[in-house]
Amino acid sequence: MTLISTKYADTLQYTDHRPFAVEQSPWVLNQSWCNLLFAHWPVAVDTMRALVPPQLELDLFEGQAYIAVVPFEMREVSPRLLPSMPWLSFFPELNVRTYVKYKGRPGVYFFSLDAGNPVAVWIACNFYHLPYFDATMQCQKTLVSGQKQFSYKSLRTLGSTPNKKSIKAKAQLDITYGPTGPVYHSKPGSLEHFLTERYCLFTVFSGTVYRGDIHHKPWPLQPAMAQWRTNTMATPLGLALEGEPILHFVENIDTVEWPIKPLEPN
Repeated sequence: MTLISTKYADTLQYTDHRPFAVEQSPWVLNQSWCNLLFAHWPVAVDTMRALVPPQLELDLFEGQAYIAVVPFEMREVSPRLLPSMPWLSFFPELNVRTYVKYKGRPGVYFFSLDAGNPVAVWIACNFYHLPYFDATMQCQKTLVSGQKQFSYKSLRTLGSTPNKKSIKAKAQLDITYGPTGPVYHSKPGSLEHFLTERYCLFTVFSGTVYRGDIHHKPWPLQPAMAQWRTNTMATPLGLALEGEPILHFVENIDTVEWPIKPLEPN
């Protein structure tokens, strides 16, 4: 086993925090998510119901649905036992997501995933059936009064994306964000635990529900700040994200992933 595989395999020593058991088959992919911002807004349940495939149940917190815009950097993305490759393993990514259940299992549903790597976009679209989009992206780190901040810009480039027929409107993000306090772990039953501690994704392709399992240690959350210059990431969904979002920052978390697989219908 390579040093990098050993590093990621170590995450499987920590499983007590999970809401369901770890997948028993071997994991196939590892990646680190770095300098991540969770920005969550409440959305009316009826509005969200119309946006999510009917095969999936909305997962609500005290009767409320949420949508998230999540910018971050992907690092050390590689298949198990293989080394990272500079031209493929390091790139920015930007997700728009909500929360769903299927047969009682909670997970994430992605409306879009923008990435600054066309090879990764092609692989994810064709092998994972996920709504990835090509984007021009950059993330720059600065220090302000000794505190780390990140200037993050993303512009979806529809001309080259495999999903250009799925979402026609351009989506753009221009933001500065960073941590404002120490690391802590969310408490089970809290809103922040509901919003962050998720260990699988669901997608629907040709009427079939697919699930992709992931694993990592509990999220090392920090309180965060954000300055929003442009945010049209939810515009293609017909949503205007208004008001102050719920913010959390994560410096780094190592993750392992399993192949996405079709599920039996209800």
